[in-house]
Amino acid sequence: MPFENEIIICDVKYFSAEGKVEEGNIFITNDKISRITPPSKIEITTGKNIINGRGKFLTAGFVNAHTHASMTLLRSYADDLALMDWLNNHIWPIEEKIKRRDIYFGAALAAVEMIRGGTTTFMDMYGPCMEEVAKVVDESGLRGVLSRGIVGIFDGEERLQSNVDLFKNFNGAANGRIKIMFGPHAIYTCPPDFLKHIAEVAGGLGAEIHMHMNETLDEINECMKNYGKRPFEVVAETGLLDLGFLAAHCVHLSDNEIEIMKSKKVRVAHNPTSNMKLASGIAPVQKLLDSGITVAIGTDGASSNNNLDMLEEIRLATFLAKIQTMSPLTIPADVALKMGTVEGAKAVGLEKVGQIAQGYKADLTLWDMSGVEWQPTYNPTSLLVYSANSSSADTVIVDGKILMQGRKLKTLDEEKIIYEFNACANRLTGK
Repeated sequence: MPFENEIIICDVKYFSAEGKVEEGNIFITNDKISRITPPSKIEITTGKNIINGRGKFLTAGFVNAHTHASMTLLRSYADDLALMDWLNNHIWPIEEKIKRRDIYFGAALAAVEMIRGGTTTFMDMYGPCMEEVAKVVDESGLRGVLSRGIVGIFDGEERLQSNVDLFKNFNGAANGRIKIMFGPHAIYTCPPDFLKHIAEVAGGLGAEIHMHMNETLDEINECMKNYGKRPFEVVAETGLLDLGFLAAHCVHLSDNEIEIMKSKKVRVAHNPTSNMKLASGIAPVQKLLDSGITVAIGTDGASSNNNLDMLEEIRLATFLAKIQTMSPLTIPADVALKMGTVEGAKAVGLEKVGQIAQGYKADLTLWDMSGVEWQPTYNPTSLLVYSANSSSADTVIVDGKILMQGRKLKTLDEEKIIYEFNACANRLTGK
């Protein structure tokens, strides 16, 4: 007798928990992968919960470990600028004008883009009205780990309280698909005493931390000038690293900082495109991996990337690492794919997410291998990482619910979102 609320993906090649390409039938019961059986053991029917996996490649859905979803509003608004010029003179001034409706439709457009690209979870840090992003997570069916970006030098206590409210109101919401973390922005916007205060508040709630760290040399130099220590050395003294800490960027690190990160079990969100576009540098990913540090991959915001294409990030992560080490053996395709899936889930503090294995959450992406870029199909993992486009994402499932099938969105009205989004963007920027 079939299970209630069961989806079966039949005769599909899939990226297994062991990092190998295997073939079988994937059974989804409610929100989890309930069992995996050898192929060709059940008959393909026209049943609405049966998905024919022939000619497809199944992976865990991508985990975008660092982004600013509603910054889709500022895509192409301010490009080809240095980070601090970009922030101080262009991004922060326009963000002062952002309203609640803007946050909602900015995040909604991001959700459409992420689902279409095979992303099932995103780690978001942004400004006011983060409850609107939570609403988008709920409506879209995505999994979201959200934090309120806290800039201590601008109304720090007010922003901290909004993060507290976000945690109390939404942590565990949307049937458990929403997790709330605290988001102190960076060492150059949050003085150490304020970071200690955040650690006390977040620690009292049992919340984890997401923060930009060691992104640019200017950030390092300013920290050394102000405090006589490097960023991780300063932050380690605030107590934040003891709460469960996800650090975005981590481009410029000393050996001592890497030792601190290792001892405190800091996780890293690597952002290849943003770091290249802003000329921040190349993060020492292989060195971090060799130290046993969890490294995930993120797109950063659409204003500094300028897309939310995780497949592109995964590809660039392996290419950059190979160039940095001058070895083609560095971060092979299977390792890069794990960084974009199961390692991403670990980085954002999620359990039983990011692998195709019994008992894991049914957060999955089915890739169509019929396109020319997939031919010949010797190695689907290699083809996905090195050859395919994100438009190959055919079906996306989160928590056992189909969000997209046959490239058709099931939970969001893309046409309406684009229309309303552009109205918001045009009002905001006047362009």
